[in-house]
Amino acid sequence: MSVQDFVNAIVEFVKANDDWAVPIAFAVAFLESFCFLSIIWPGTAILIGISALLAKSGVGLDVLWPAIVAASIGGTVGYAVSYWIGRYYKDDIHKLWPFNRKPELVERGEAFFAKWGALGVFFGHFFGPVRAVIPVVAGMYSMPQWQFQLVNVLSAAIWAAGIIAPTYFGLSYFLE
Repeated sequence: MSVQDFVNAIVEFVKANDDWAVPIAFAVAFLESFCFLSIIWPGTAILIGISALLAKSGVGLDVLWPAIVAASIGGTVGYAVSYWIGRYYKDDIHKLWPFNRKPELVERGEAFFAKWGALGVFFGHFFGPVRAVIPVVAGMYSMPQWQFQLVNVLSAAIWAAGIIAPTYFGLSYFLE
């Protein structure tokens, strides 16, 4: 099964079961923000597909906003768990998959975090190549929990709204 087939399967499921849009938005965003799975998980494409379906089906803001909130919470939780994995494993993170096979992921994440710090965590939600490692590296470097969670929550909310809302409103506009 190709990645496109997988994305289509999830989008088709939501199309047939629109009551599942909110919990699926949470799960997709969680997996997109979780350190190990975000490398291979096509979460952004799935969220765009779900928001397009919501627009096309004509559902109102009473479904859109909960989907955005759910995706925001999913992204926040995925990043938080990744941070805690980094804090727990610290220097041994290099022994875990996928980092044991691609040590350059941690090296790039370390360089990005060293340069940007808390802003790196904020921007990490928006850049796929570093999304997988920034929260882990922040945990490895023992970034203060309150600082990490503050930028995590803010960036996840902006990230989720920035993926879902433009597709929904843009397509809604063109479908009128």
